[in-house]
Amino acid sequence: MTIARPTPITQKQVAAFLKPRPKDSHKGMFGTVTVLGGSNGMIGAAILAGRAALKMGAGCVHIGLLADQMPLVDMHMPELMLHPASEALKTIQADVIVLGCGLGQALPAPKIVYDALLLDVPLVVDADALNIIARRPDLRGMLHTRKAATVFTPHPAEAARLLDISTEEVQADRAAAASALAKRLNGSVVLKGAGSLCVTQEGKVYQNKTGNPGMSSAGMGDVLAGMIAAFIAQGLSADEALLLAVHLHGAAGDALAEQQATLGMSATEVTEWARWLLNQIAPR
Repeated sequence: MTIARPTPITQKQVAAFLKPRPKDSHKGMFGTVTVLGGSNGMIGAAILAGRAALKMGAGCVHIGLLADQMPLVDMHMPELMLHPASEALKTIQADVIVLGCGLGQALPAPKIVYDALLLDVPLVVDADALNIIARRPDLRGMLHTRKAATVFTPHPAEAARLLDISTEEVQADRAAAASALAKRLNGSVVLKGAGSLCVTQEGKVYQNKTGNPGMSSAGMGDVLAGMIAAFIAQGLSADEALLLAVHLHGAAGDALAEQQATLGMSATEVTEWARWLLNQIAPR
């Protein structure tokens, strides 16, 4: 497969996606995000995604958790609303769903993925939701009947499972792998890693130039998934949300690196810097 050289994502490009908020704004104007994940031992992944969604401007954020003993509240961000995952799926009218952060692959995770794919709601599909789809041809088939937008956020190993090739083959031709994923999964894709590659629904390939090795730590992907969802909830297209979030996520990591914080950089810190940078480029 011959893939055109990826187009670099620029700050000017993604800043143009943002619009000023009207003076009579209220939370209902900026969408509801639901995060589904957080199985035993991995509650933090779902909470990181939810915090990122709220701090990127989503009006309301719900988190549906699979853990047997789930917290009643996030004491660091009590604005988040926590529920059992099955309840969140049935009762919350979400504008976008983040699926997979800390989800695990044991029951009832595959049922959660199946039920979410049936909804006519944009999805950001990450982590174990990708792994479940990789081993379930029936779920991959469902992706091609969906009308709402779907964004997939695999790292190279997850991409390899989805394409049924080796991680080394993915890394040998990342642009071809990302493009093949977008076609196979019928959605937009970011193939994460150094120089993350984004493929739009129309098949155009973009390369992100922000980010650094300090971002090689737990939770970074969860934060990115929450950021993408927040921008979709606020009215950006799935492709616009993807490009903005990927660029901003890396730029936040770069801002931290400039503060001599490359070693030990955390996903929580990236969220804080991403909010600060978003407010610098957003129109008023």
